[in-house]
Amino acid sequence: MSNNLIQISDNSKKDTYEPQQLEELRALAGVPIKNIQLEGNPNLLVFPQSLSECKDRIQDSPIFTMEGDHVLVTNNIMGFVGYKNTRLRIHSRFANDDRDFFLHYMLQKVFSVNLFDLNYTSDQTNIFDFLIYLFPEYLKRAYKQGLYKEYQTHNYNDNNIKGRIDIARHIRQNMPFTGRVAYQTREYTYNNDLTQLVRHTIEYIRRHQFAGGILQNDSDTKDAVKVIEQATPTYNRQERTKIINSNLRPIHHPYYSEYRNLQKLCLQILRHDELKYGNKDDEIYGILFDGAWLWEEYLNTLLNPIGFKHPRNKESKGAIYLFMNNSAPRYPDFYKSDFILDAKYKGYTDKRVSEVDRDDLHQLIAYMYIELASRGGLVYPCILSEISTQQASLRGHSGSITLYGMHIPQSNTGWSEFIVQIKQSEENLVKQIASQ
Repeated sequence: MSNNLIQISDNSKKDTYEPQQLEELRALAGVPIKNIQLEGNPNLLVFPQSLSECKDRIQDSPIFTMEGDHVLVTNNIMGFVGYKNTRLRIHSRFANDDRDFFLHYMLQKVFSVNLFDLNYTSDQTNIFDFLIYLFPEYLKRAYKQGLYKEYQTHNYNDNNIKGRIDIARHIRQNMPFTGRVAYQTREYTYNNDLTQLVRHTIEYIRRHQFAGGILQNDSDTKDAVKVIEQATPTYNRQERTKIINSNLRPIHHPYYSEYRNLQKLCLQILRHDELKYGNKDDEIYGILFDGAWLWEEYLNTLLNPIGFKHPRNKESKGAIYLFMNNSAPRYPDFYKSDFILDAKYKGYTDKRVSEVDRDDLHQLIAYMYIELASRGGLVYPCILSEISTQQASLRGHSGSITLYGMHIPQSNTGWSEFIVQIKQSEENLVKQIASQ
């Protein structure tokens, strides 16, 4: 396998490539993400799990586009994608280098895992390793739907007939007649290919050089792990390849929807080395994150503790309504009494409020009007350490809109230093918002 690794930041255009470097990526250029998923690429994992959660209709967006034969253009998508012998790594434009501490830190906060001791590198090994830290969250979501069970066929040969008699096997095994009958039944069982896949993933993580502890992070994770272990008494390490192959077709059970996401994650984790060192020529694999969604969910970890509600469009929770009869629900990013905030993964540095995208402004003003809020704001990441606060007063209904920039540290001294610096940035942002 050749080592054609291409690196670029999100929302950028780069024209320094040789045409042959981009040749294999042309098959993906301009193709909407939902189309790639529908074409059956189980090893392409996209966050959020439901693309309908993305307010910017990211499902209709491509991972990237190409202009001519040597120009690559990206949007809000970050992460890693591989096709044939070419790998594309897209890091945040707010990061200082391709180690992308900012992306990893947001993921850590959103998925509530402790990654402080990890040493990040710049190749895709690190990105795949991160999948392990998503496992507890996916496992807990799936287990909330109950333990997965499905019909399986079992062959018996005894005197307790309770299914269809297998005449050919009966003649082969029980002649001359000994009192036993060969028969076949279909029974619901928890010990199936999917729960076996989860069990293999648990055992893989247990033996990981520094990740085993995540299975003990909280009582819900420990309970779910224990139930999976009890449900899979026939677990056999030597059958891992067989179990992986039996799960390559996604489950489609309408009730166990979260198990499909867990199934995809487990396959990614267990096929880690296979995806790195050799894959089918036509298979698209990787991990992609919608930057706007991730920034919004990250901000929620900061704003929720100071009283802001974070509506959930997909779950129809926390809506505000345009009309008196509670019709026409709308979902601001964050709101509380007299205050509306919108998360923007955009470069609004040094812009005046009047220079903000008109759609962003109009939406925020509409929410403020409906809720009779006198305070509104847009929260965005910024690479400058000194950020001038921009504010403007509205006519008519009155009120004011403020641009809140959060400094993203650009220090390249190391992960520990980055954490110290970004926590200071978080503190400054929260203090600024709370003081309004």
